[in-house]
Amino acid sequence: MARPERRDRRTPSLLLAVAAAATAVVAVRDPHGGGYGLCPVLALTGWFCPTCGGLRAVHDLTAGDLAGAWAMNPLVTLAVPVAALALVAWTIRAWTGRRARQLPTWLVITAGAVAVLFALLRNLPALAPVLAPHLL
Repeated sequence: MARPERRDRRTPSLLLAVAAAATAVVAVRDPHGGGYGLCPVLALTGWFCPTCGGLRAVHDLTAGDLAGAWAMNPLVTLAVPVAALALVAWTIRAWTGRRARQLPTWLVITAGAVAVLFALLRNLPALAPVLAPHLL
């Protein structure tokens, strides 16, 4: 069985490695042309979920195309850099022996509410030209 301090480092390190590998795949294999499949929520309901266009947004972010990423998914465009910084900070804290900070409950609830509100707003006909993924 792994020692507790080693196990404490393993989770953030593994998540960081998986996130970096997934980002590298999306950076190299452009999702704009398809091939990644259709969003299950979109396929079943015809509605855009909060992450529809997210792969294309991540690809555009890795290419430095902020306008393109924003056009695909504004929420993902804002959330990915924040999540990446948080994951790096968590990994650094784990490797330097400092305890990870727990996310406040209000932050988790607010993030969930923002995602639900974004999903609703991006499906309204009046806001779809601004919030729905372009070039679907």
